[in-house]
Amino acid sequence: MIKTKRTGQWLQIVVPHEWDGLTVNQLFRETWQAPKKLTHQFRTENKIICEGNRVNWNLPLTVGTTLQLHLFEEEAPQFQPFYQELSVLFEDDHVLIVNKPPFINTHPNDPINENNTLINAATFYLLTKGESANVRQIHRLDRDTSGAILFAKHALAGAILDKMLEQRKIKRTYIAAVHGLLKQKKGTLNMPIGRDRHHAVRRRVSQSGQAAITHFQVIHENKQKKISYLKCWLETGRTHQIRVHLSHFGHPLVGDTLYGGEPIINRQALHAAKLEFFHPFTQEFIEIHAPLTDLPEIFKMIDISKM
Repeated sequence: MIKTKRTGQWLQIVVPHEWDGLTVNQLFRETWQAPKKLTHQFRTENKIICEGNRVNWNLPLTVGTTLQLHLFEEEAPQFQPFYQELSVLFEDDHVLIVNKPPFINTHPNDPINENNTLINAATFYLLTKGESANVRQIHRLDRDTSGAILFAKHALAGAILDKMLEQRKIKRTYIAAVHGLLKQKKGTLNMPIGRDRHHAVRRRVSQSGQAAITHFQVIHENKQKKISYLKCWLETGRTHQIRVHLSHFGHPLVGDTLYGGEPIINRQALHAAKLEFFHPFTQEFIEIHAPLTDLPEIFKMIDISKM
């Protein structure tokens, strides 16, 4: 684990063995894979100090020396603060993980006229703690899907986590209840997804769509009600991906009327139960389980903490 410490607006990092011989330029471009614009900003604004002096971006680092990064600047929030009670699953100076309830959007579709979303609530939450941070959403969940959502609390954390998500280094595990008993108990659904030209919201499997890969495993069955309980994990993050794939597979989500599910509950039975990744700065392994706050009649037999 990499030793770090926050001091005011600065983050102190003790150079670990795996960085020995790297330049700061390599650290930003190769290790963190930060965008060129953000890297240029850190360089031109002298936002990095090594052992108390302005850093030379092209000299190799030495194990045990101390880097200081100016990460925690005050920022004007991009989203209007909105009060809603948040269930915080994990938080430090860099990331915030929230257990999203159902029936709330992750972000506003109209930033001017819509403010009752999860990212607005996260903005309010940080302001109440005295943090003038511009919270950044790393991924999203559908309005009626619940579970763990990851936010970054500053620009460099956001850039690193965005790249990690793109490279499939952030694992998201879902639980889903679907109609029918699956003959195939474990497998992969590799089918491209595109817009349904006949419906404004719905997506569909389409050869001209974007690549989409969903892995699944049956973890429980209710043979009397003909409902299967699946663990799903993604390699891609297309809109409605799990819903589209399972519906096309012949097993729509319980409650998902948009994709053929029966309305026996008031939303689709889909919950983002677990989030796993290595912390972008400390390299600590983060494994977060998100408790299910509703649908007890559907998921009462599933122990999320053991997924």
